Amino acid sequence: MNRIFIICVMILSYHISNAQNKITGKITDQDNLPLTGAGIFISDMNKGTVSNTDGTYELSNLPNGKIKIQFSYIGYGNRVESVVLNGKSLELNIVLTQTAIEAEEVVVSGGYNSTQHENAVKIDVLKLDPQTIISTPNFTEVLTKVPGVDMISKGSGVSKPVIRGLSMNDILVLNNGVRYENYQYSSHHPLGIDEFGIEDVEIIKGPASLLYGSDAIGGVINFIKEKPAPIGSIIGDYNMQLFSNTLGMTNNLGIKGAGKKFFGGLRVGQKTNSDFLQGGGAFVPNSRFNEMSVKANAGFTDKVGTFKLFYDFNNQKLGLVEDEAIEAITQRGRENHIWYQELNTHLLSSQNKLYLGRFKLDINSAFQNTELVHFGNVGVYEIQMELATLTYDVKLHLPSKENSEYIIGFQGFNQTNTNLNDRETKLLPDATTNNYSAFGLLQYTFFKKLKVQTGIRYDKKSISSHAIGLVTEPMTYRAPLDKSFGSFSGSIGATYNLSEKLLFRANFAAAYRTPNLAELTSNGQHELRYEIGDHNLVPENAYETDLSLHYHKDNFTFDIAGFYNIVNNYIFISPTGEITASGIDIFKYKQANSTLFGGEAGLHVHPETLKWLHFETTFSSVTGKQKNGDYLPFVPAHKLRFELRGEKEKLMFLKKAFASINTCTAFNQNNAAPDETATAGYTLIDLCIGSNVKLKNQLISLSLCANNILDRKYIDHLSTLKEVNLYNPGRNISLNLKIPFGVKMNN
Repeated sequence: MNRIFIICVMILSYHISNAQNKITGKITDQDNLPLTGAGIFISDMNKGTVSNTDGTYELSNLPNGKIKIQFSYIGYGNRVESVVLNGKSLELNIVLTQTAIEAEEVVVSGGYNSTQHENAVKIDVLKLDPQTIISTPNFTEVLTKVPGVDMISKGSGVSKPVIRGLSMNDILVLNNGVRYENYQYSSHHPLGIDEFGIEDVEIIKGPASLLYGSDAIGGVINFIKEKPAPIGSIIGDYNMQLFSNTLGMTNNLGIKGAGKKFFGGLRVGQKTNSDFLQGGGAFVPNSRFNEMSVKANAGFTDKVGTFKLFYDFNNQKLGLVEDEAIEAITQRGRENHIWYQELNTHLLSSQNKLYLGRFKLDINSAFQNTELVHFGNVGVYEIQMELATLTYDVKLHLPSKENSEYIIGFQGFNQTNTNLNDRETKLLPDATTNNYSAFGLLQYTFFKKLKVQTGIRYDKKSISSHAIGLVTEPMTYRAPLDKSFGSFSGSIGATYNLSEKLLFRANFAAAYRTPNLAELTSNGQHELRYEIGDHNLVPENAYETDLSLHYHKDNFTFDIAGFYNIVNNYIFISPTGEITASGIDIFKYKQANSTLFGGEAGLHVHPETLKWLHFETTFSSVTGKQKNGDYLPFVPAHKLRFELRGEKEKLMFLKKAFASINTCTAFNQNNAAPDETATAGYTLIDLCIGSNVKLKNQLISLSLCANNILDRKYIDHLSTLKEVNLYNPGRNISLNLKIPFGVKMNN
């Protein structure tokens, strides 16, 4: 038996080592002119290059099997090619067509590398281009450009994403594919991920438990790290932003390099912001926040596989806008001294892909540790907890053809919550959570038009906690917890290309979410309220149907989507009408059968007669109701957005100059939950101008933006500042500077 095994390994090793795959070619435009500096990137291998002055390119040390290559050039439509390599050189010449409308991207959040149009689950891609995204000190606000995505906010520093009316633990946040665990359960806690080193964001709207398990019942937000430097180069950039409203400054500096096989990079960032100004000019006491981050990565890629190591550190100090702070703080400032929370998060992840002939094997693991501290008066620790999480997953891509994908996998995580230094408040007990799951996913294309995708998954989860307090003191005693949950989830969907321009998509998904530690065991004051959990809570179960249509031409795209989501045993926190002896409102976690329904629509027009002009509009709507007729909390108002944008490749001494005007209209939100109040609608107007300027041989990108330019005094329905009768931020003028640099190395 051992001899057979050794012979098999030798044959496989010989097969791999003798595969001398290389792809060469030339990239031209529709007039057969070479495109210099076009990007060529293989997402699967995290490897890329750029075309030479004559449009030629070369990629070597590639594995056998099927790979997807994305070709891109600014002002031209992306092109994605699938090729099957078998140990021989391949010539692949590419023609890119000039277009002003963004083309589809390669996405990784759907379980395997595919294009947006190939995936039965609609995945939106938000490119974090400083010249096209809104300029704000609140990074989560950038995500709201995607229709169907909103945010719960407590000022500029503390905010949480909302997808189609679901938020917090109903949405799974991924940091470059790693589930992010930093006490996401509360609306008073921040997102915890900054924009430094993030190239784009992939957003799945709707249940994704098949791929990611519990907490993906409402959708997934995956923050994708920047690509490595092109082979044979060292490049970097310095970025600075100044904000008038918060007297804020953001700095970040990054550098990265890549050889034929090795690549790596380092990025550091810092933010400092004072208390922000409401519409009308009054400041919001203790809305100040300060952040610092360090990110490093290194990797190796070859025909045998790709191996990547990432380290992220993030420190946040975030003021708490609550009654004690409002009374104590009478002057505007930026240093955090009293009534603030501090989070320190370390994340170390290893992501590896092995090419084993016609098989591909993903082996990923990560360890993260978050310390959360709530400070009261100067130096007074109120809460101090530490959450340590080990995550791991293995995916085997089975042999497939150009029209098929087959994946089986195993995922799991082990987590411990620990109270540190016996602080006054123990909001959550010491506890251990373990989760193990297995899944299978397949996609098959029929008649080159119909792509069907389906899969099934099973999860087993256990939560156990220690007791808190004494049995003889029932008001403060919390009994130990020992819970176990098991559940199936799955989905089936299809995309149908009626033509190259018209695409239909339909998907049905069954998803679930188990109650988390906070919902089961909370018993303590958390900022402005006293929160009580319920150990009898059962898992949520969601059944969502999605339908969408996509149509595009060279100068025109139109998207429309609708959804209906039935969520049985939906978990939410609600006031009980009671107060503590000290006068704090008591809130308790509850469950109710609920439904959420709505949709999004988007239109992007680039007139043929005015090639410099863009017009874009989106509309999003969601309604959430309990079975008894009450509305669900934290459901955003209907929103309508418009953008008018002008772009010129060259304007006098300016390059890639642009000017834009954006409006956002929130309609009246009268569908308030029992513990909410109705919210009046509002319209905000933003302006922005910018361009690239070349000083001698140095390129500089500059932009000047004004948000809420009319200084409108308003309250968003999802603003938790309503609790203390304060308004959202007023006018903000920002200056944005980016200085890229780099050198070409000798091969």
